[in-house]
Amino acid sequence: MDNDKLKSRLKEKSQALKSEPEERIKAMSAELIPVESGYVALTTNALEIINENLKNQSLSASLIDTVKSPSGGTTAFTVPSITGDEIEKELVGIILDYCTPRAYWDTPDPVEGTPPICYSRDSIISHDGKACGQCLFNEFGSKDNGNGDSNGKACKESVELYLLRPDSIIPLIVRVPVSSKNLFLKYATRLVGSLTPISSVVTKITLEKATNKTGQPYCTYNFEAISKLSPDEAINAKAFSQKLVEMLNTAPIEPVIVEAA
Repeated sequence: MDNDKLKSRLKEKSQALKSEPEERIKAMSAELIPVESGYVALTTNALEIINENLKNQSLSASLIDTVKSPSGGTTAFTVPSITGDEIEKELVGIILDYCTPRAYWDTPDPVEGTPPICYSRDSIISHDGKACGQCLFNEFGSKDNGNGDSNGKACKESVELYLLRPDSIIPLIVRVPVSSKNLFLKYATRLVGSLTPISSVVTKITLEKATNKTGQPYCTYNFEAISKLSPDEAINAKAFSQKLVEMLNTAPIEPVIVEAA
C-alpha cells in the first residue's frame, strides 16, 4: 500500500473516531427531547382530590406507600398497590423531591417498626436540634456488628425519593439505602451540570446485584433520565412538588425509619 493511500485511510479513521462521540451526544440529546408525558397529577385538580379524600387531614409520609430496598441481592421491587403487592423490575416516574434521612437505634439489630432514639430528615440537624456532623455515631467505625471489626456508621443513612408515576396523583416513597446514596447524588449532580431540575425529567430506576466485602449479596440502584417533560409539564411538576411538600411539612414530625444497607 502506497503512502498516499495509507494517509487517506488513516485520515478517514481519525475522522470517524472524532465523529463517534458527537453522534453519541446527538443521540443522547434526541432521547431527552421534551415530550408531553400525560401524567394525570399534572393535568388534573390533584391537590383538590387529595384534600377531599383526606377531609383536610394532614398528608403525612406514613400514609404514602413505600418501596423498600430489596434484600439478598434481589433485583426487583415490591410495589404496594390497591390490589396487593406487585413485583416490578424497574420504576419509572418523576422525582418530585427527595430527602436524606438518618436514624440511630441503641441496638445493632432493632425490631422492624421500632422508632429510633434519634433521627434527622436532612442528615444535618437531628430532631432535637443537634448537629449530625458532630455526632459520634456519625463516625466510621461506630457501628457495632458484634465482632468488633465494623467500619460502618452506627447512625443509618438513606435517601427517600418522592416518585410520581403516570397513573397516580400520590407519589411513591422509594427508599434508597446508603450503599447507593452516592449513586443517586451523582445522578442528581449530572442533571445540575446540564441545568436540568430533577423534577423536569422522567427517571428510570433499576437494580443490579452486587456482593460486599464479606461475600453477602445486595443490590445497587441505577438511575437514568429517559425523557424530558415538556416546558408546560415541567412548570406544573415543580408547582405540584412545592404544594405537596408544603402539605407534608404541615404534618406532625414522625420518627424516620431507615433501613440498613
